[in-house]
Amino acid sequence: MLRIVFSRLLLGVLTLLAVSMLIFAATEVLPGDVASAVLGQGATAETLAVFRKELGLDLPATTRYMNWLTGALSGDLGVSMTNQRPILEEIAPRFLNTLFLACFAALIAIPLAVGLGIVSAINEGKSVDRASNVLSLMTISVPEFFIAYLLIMVFSVQLDWLPSLATVFPDMALGERLYVTALPAITLTLLVTAHMLRMTRASVLSIMSQPYIEMAFLKGLTRSRIVIRHALPNAAAPIIAVVALNLAYLIVGVVVIEVVFVYPGIGQLMVDAVSKRDLPVVQACGLIFAGAFVVLNTLADVLAILVNPRLRKPR
Repeated sequence: MLRIVFSRLLLGVLTLLAVSMLIFAATEVLPGDVASAVLGQGATAETLAVFRKELGLDLPATTRYMNWLTGALSGDLGVSMTNQRPILEEIAPRFLNTLFLACFAALIAIPLAVGLGIVSAINEGKSVDRASNVLSLMTISVPEFFIAYLLIMVFSVQLDWLPSLATVFPDMALGERLYVTALPAITLTLLVTAHMLRMTRASVLSIMSQPYIEMAFLKGLTRSRIVIRHALPNAAAPIIAVVALNLAYLIVGVVVIEVVFVYPGIGQLMVDAVSKRDLPVVQACGLIFAGAFVVLNTLADVLAILVNPRLRKPR
């Protein structure tokens, strides 16, 4: 187990290193720069040159990358080019907001998706199974911003039950925060529930053709008992993997949802930084998103080994 965990961590570090190179290279090819965005079209060439030198944009790209990477490894993500504030101070509260929204949606989506997936597997071919398949396919096929605007139109405009803007503050009470973020949480729940439901159903049904499952049927056990007691533990590895990927999506994929609901999260901060050409903020947000993917995938690998005794035995 220790060897497997160490290998997964090493691969995660190498992945983050490769992703950091891609993030830096992608931000370098963006048109324009922060100097032009801040000073505007009326700035002269001399003023732009002086401002770029103050921001360190006159240095070679490799030098700026190494400076940024060494700073990130030491916990220093740099300074924002637009307001000269430490990036960590700007990201920390917004990242907590994103985590709150992701956890809110995950607490609803994971039990709902796994439960409905098990119910669909137990009732394979019946009306419940067909209805869940149709609804999940419809949810997967519709873009997230369309679902968000549809929910706003129904619950905010027509019914006036929930607010259309998810504006939160640091000293906001928990009940009020849950009420304000209900619509974006419901939108994220609809998006990730479909993927986890279909994977849970497919994983359980793939186990149902195994010989020991047929023996359980011959012993007279009910289908629900066989699915829950015998098939589900052996189908847990792919279910954990898809849950981890969707948890990562709840953190990374909230960019569009945060923009639609004007939610002060890290995704909204990244969009604002792209519009202002504030490359250090964009790079820091991208690195955090990549780190979330790597950490959750590593946890999924370890948990898949822990829940399946066959994977713990040396071959």
